[in-house]
Amino acid sequence: MTFKYLITGATGGLGKQVLNYFTANVPLSEFAAASSNAANRSIFENRGIAFRHVNYDDPQSLKMGLRDVENLLLVSTGAKHRAEQHASVIEAAKDAGVKHIWYTSLAFGGFQATSKAPVMQDHLFTEKLLEESGLTYTSIREGVYAECFTVFLDWYPERSGTITLPADGEVAYTSRAELGEATARIMIAGRYENQIVLFTAEETITGREIIDIINETTGRQIKLDLVSREEYLHSWMRDPRGKPREHFEMIATVWDEIVRGALCTTHPLLREVLGREPTKPRDFVRKLMEEDRNYVFQY
Repeated sequence: MTFKYLITGATGGLGKQVLNYFTANVPLSEFAAASSNAANRSIFENRGIAFRHVNYDDPQSLKMGLRDVENLLLVSTGAKHRAEQHASVIEAAKDAGVKHIWYTSLAFGGFQATSKAPVMQDHLFTEKLLEESGLTYTSIREGVYAECFTVFLDWYPERSGTITLPADGEVAYTSRAELGEATARIMIAGRYENQIVLFTAEETITGREIIDIINETTGRQIKLDLVSREEYLHSWMRDPRGKPREHFEMIATVWDEIVRGALCTTHPLLREVLGREPTKPRDFVRKLMEEDRNYVFQY
């Protein structure tokens, strides 16, 4: 059976949002959901949604899962070897005759390819592979999920007193649900062939402003302490959670990029595709904290 659309990562945070929009707006016969876990089949089939087993590390599942698919949503993974995984999917898509790959990238650097963030290097690599593949593609550079502001601040509910960071700056945090909806909308519309598009909120927010919102909504009295990068990296030795130095290096690298302006680019396309104003970062954070004063991001 041929499917017009195949949505990978359909149990994940973004893929689930894309699938929800498809379920509400597209005949079930036109699309299928995919997961790396074959045991998830019943989750979808119980809803009347066709299922394909697609494991990026399993060539046979790629061969079988991508056959008779016209539009493939390639949701990027969080694996350390994601570049190799993405290369495998693209090659399998070529072999299977997929017509269009829709790839979920990141918005580090806006439309530029100059970001030094390690997490962005795999996305730039994948975009290059797509460009060279001969396949029609659309790379969707997504603003940082508004839901993951706790990761950037390295804040957790048990933490009180002071949040220590190596820097502060502007970030265009963007709702994951709105990113999912907009992704589904452009897939259905079938536009933006062989392009990079940028989906972001239209405002930015700083770490200090987020901390103010946390304090206002929860009654906490958290303060922000900005220290040198070197001092921040040494804080792993005092971390009550026992996080390794690599954890602090990751956060410091992200803030290096923020200071360079890598995540402050905004663009009107998300508003145009949604047909409404995207949720402002400050409104998103406030609502989250009002609903759950102990909120933490779940990957």
